[in-house]
Amino acid sequence: MKLTDIELKKSGHNLRGLLNDLKRRPEDAAKELGFNVKDIEDYISGTKSIPSEFIRIACNKWPINERDFFVIRDDCPSGLKIMRSSESSRSSRIMERAGKPYYEYRDTVITSSTTFRPEWIEELCIVEDNDPENKSVQWNNGHFMHQFTYFIGDVNYYYKDELGKKCVSEMSTGDSCYITPFVPHSFTTRAGASKPGLILALTFGSSLSGDAQQELAAISNPITASEFALDFTSYEKGVGSLIKYFRTSFSISLEELSKRSKISENKLQDIEDGSFSTLDELKKISHAMNINLRDILSNDKIESSTIIQKYDEGMRWNIGKHAYEIVELANSSALPYARSLEISVTSDNNHDDLDQNIGLHQYIYNVGDSELIINLENGKEKISPGDSCYVKPFLKHNFRGNGKILCLRIGGKIGGDPQRELSIIGKKNSERAISESLPWFNAEGSN
Repeated sequence: MKLTDIELKKSGHNLRGLLNDLKRRPEDAAKELGFNVKDIEDYISGTKSIPSEFIRIACNKWPINERDFFVIRDDCPSGLKIMRSSESSRSSRIMERAGKPYYEYRDTVITSSTTFRPEWIEELCIVEDNDPENKSVQWNNGHFMHQFTYFIGDVNYYYKDELGKKCVSEMSTGDSCYITPFVPHSFTTRAGASKPGLILALTFGSSLSGDAQQELAAISNPITASEFALDFTSYEKGVGSLIKYFRTSFSISLEELSKRSKISENKLQDIEDGSFSTLDELKKISHAMNINLRDILSNDKIESSTIIQKYDEGMRWNIGKHAYEIVELANSSALPYARSLEISVTSDNNHDDLDQNIGLHQYIYNVGDSELIINLENGKEKISPGDSCYVKPFLKHNFRGNGKILCLRIGGKIGGDPQRELSIIGKKNSERAISESLPWFNAEGSN
């Protein structure tokens, strides 16, 4: 695939950062890999694309991976990507289960910039009862992606709870749910419905997908890699597991931690085993290991692997001088950078007031019956019923008209610890952290 000028520049900055990390100047890389220095400088400047032969030789010579050379392809440089309803319809495919049509799938907007994988799914299987053991229901095996689901029509949602028991929930338009990765589930249309039920299955990756998943796989033995999964079945066990993980990782004995924290060894052992601990004790323990208190705090809310939100039970509020009425849909406290909302747009005035500037990736689907306008600094676009769009973080915009949109916001790979690390580096150096443009030292010296 031919790279654009912007992508070539990003690729060059990425190579500069990679060589900096390996402590190689262009001349060092040229000598070790058998390339001309001028060519490598052209790769770094973005005037030439990096050839596959260079990548192959570099990966054979140095302990790096091919994927280290490739930057994420930006398929929406304007910050907005739209998929029209007509284009979505053309992606239609019927999926059979047990030899019968079960789902009709259609794509909605997907971007290479982040981890949304959303689908429009019509339920072709009609059931005569609400029995979770109904033999017409064909279950999946669960999947790696997190899933937020928005329901339209009369849909039965089937899932297995933490004990493996089959359950069913009768869902209607506006209801929603969150499904944890690998929870088996299925959907059908209830008998008597005027037309097949429909779901918007918005799957997405979070912190574990991508590089983290690849690093776990590189450990080779899945049983060994699974040791990273701590016991978060209760708040106390989560705290104890985190303390033990850090303590053993830093080669600190219970005796040494007791000496540093002034907490008895027996009490420390009890805490690691899942007994109650006070905030003061946790502060002493974190200080004794020179880590932040937050690093040994577990999730204080233990939730079900499936979270069901009935539409009429969702919290409601207005923002933007009453331009937007918001209903909060299913969410999980375990994913603080993900939030699903239904937003009613109720204003057709003041198109120039770009009142939305959201620091999360946004997936938008027009679930209403009316056309809406999304206004940007450099123009505007129509969002018709059935259209979907992706909006990049911190892109100033607004919605105008009278209609309704489904909105899922996620942090992608940026929210959480990466954001904190970038904040510690600071705004002054953030541009270099994002796209390295300088060598790590000046050959002519610097005093």
